[in-house]
Amino acid sequence: MNINQRQAYILIAIIDEYVRTAQPVASKTICEKLDLDVSPATVRNDMVQLETVGYLRQPHTSAGRVPTEEGYRFYLTIMNLPKRALRVSAPLKQIEVQDSLEIFAKKVAGELVSMSGEAAFVSVRMSDTNKKIHYTGLNNLFEKPDFDDLQKLRRLSTILDSLVNTIDNIGDIGEADKVWIGSENPFGDQVSTMVVKYNMPSGLDGIIGLIGPIRMDYQKNMKLLCEARKVMEESYEK
Repeated sequence: MNINQRQAYILIAIIDEYVRTAQPVASKTICEKLDLDVSPATVRNDMVQLETVGYLRQPHTSAGRVPTEEGYRFYLTIMNLPKRALRVSAPLKQIEVQDSLEIFAKKVAGELVSMSGEAAFVSVRMSDTNKKIHYTGLNNLFEKPDFDDLQKLRRLSTILDSLVNTIDNIGDIGEADKVWIGSENPFGDQVSTMVVKYNMPSGLDGIIGLIGPIRMDYQKNMKLLCEARKVMEESYEK
């Protein structure tokens, strides 16, 4: 759906603020943060238009707006993710290369968790019938305000119960990086997942992923995943 440049600018600002605070964003906040040469009434009207086209929703009558799944998808498009992330690295801490590839993969996953605040996984395809899967950081999800009621926690627990099977069933994602948001996500409609593929000099390959709330910081996380891929492809050559 078409929106004008100012409305796109407002949508980006709302999503960035919501990612930071996990609270509905009011028009007053946007007016204070953005240097727009328009009246507050115009900003409010733009937010109503963004709600009309399905990019925002109003959770309570007196509250501000929060992004919808479609709003996040449009955000990824206008921010040119994941391609834009390829040009900017987010350095991971230096990881010592170990004799065991499994230990190395576990450390990469652990560093991703430390820097992203999400859950992370690294799979290594040893052969067509042998795949090693390492995951960590699941406790981070339970601490997110996005899962603050019992029903959401139960649904999240169901997702995590089948985590290994879901990772195993993803299969070959091709060379394109993937971002699955909510209802399109094989891990469940409560979360978003970002996945990149890596190819090692030894001929082994696999995928690296981050799982977090739909409110996750997509720009930061894609940069981290691209850096993790670089680490897997260039640092471990055994």
